[in-house]
Amino acid sequence: MSAGAPLATNLCGIALNNPVIAASGTFGYGIEFETLIDLNTLGGIVVKGLSREPIEGNPEPRLFETRAGMINSVGLQNIGVRAFVKDKLPQLARFQTAIFANIFGYATEDYAEVVRVLEDAPGIAGYELNVSCPNTRHGGIYFSSDPALLSEVVSAVRPVARRPLIVKLSPNVAAIEPLAKAAESSGADAISLVNTFVSLAIDARLRRPRIGAGFGGLSGPAIKPIALRMVYQAAQAVKIPVVGMGGIASGEDAAEFLIAGASAVEVGTATFWDPAAPLRIARELGSFLKKQKIAEVRDLVGTLQLAP
Repeated sequence: MSAGAPLATNLCGIALNNPVIAASGTFGYGIEFETLIDLNTLGGIVVKGLSREPIEGNPEPRLFETRAGMINSVGLQNIGVRAFVKDKLPQLARFQTAIFANIFGYATEDYAEVVRVLEDAPGIAGYELNVSCPNTRHGGIYFSSDPALLSEVVSAVRPVARRPLIVKLSPNVAAIEPLAKAAESSGADAISLVNTFVSLAIDARLRRPRIGAGFGGLSGPAIKPIALRMVYQAAQAVKIPVVGMGGIASGEDAAEFLIAGASAVEVGTATFWDPAAPLRIARELGSFLKKQKIAEVRDLVGTLQLAP
């Protein structure tokens, strides 16, 4: 998919070949897929979450396939930000695709330190803050469920980050609008949503969870209708761009998120059964535009007409 066609777009000043981005946690560090697909044709890549120090992750089993999706509890396993800068980022420099670094931590200073390390490294287009972690300094309250804590972490990272800052919101809240507004008012350049839904799968015969850590995060087609609703609500609440995700498996799925108000989308779970899913979805989105006689993908954004 070449730039300059109807799918070419812009996110926070970052030029994208198309609005379909490989989501964090499902596409490794990106470089693992170079023998499977042409990375230059992706809209972008969000690498798996990076922390101050390496993390081994949760006990196995970590994945369980549901009837309409997947539950995962990988536990944010990663090599740590410094190893990423040293070993992975130089390999990604060969490609022209926009690279976004997903960042997480368990205290505000964790986020700021990871960004500080990445600021000295070339080849990154922007940051995506994963705030779906418990704040260990505030008794385990999740950044993603408390507007004050969310504002605290975004406000701490904003002065450190010279690159665009996207805040990834969790759906495990009573209302998404206060969180979206808190991210915007604290300095986020964009928000992305939704992350996975907290879930539980049980082996009835063993009477035990099917995931080693007990609870996991549900993703895939099952969550799409809820994700669409929350993307629409968030887009109505803020003036900054929204990146939508949650069960996207086709070009028409992607179109629905754009219509709901997203400026771009991320594809995650679909890559588990089809590593080339982001490229296929971008092609299908292009075909959708052509059939609907829509000149540019931007013309779809925010066009949902709710019944009065």
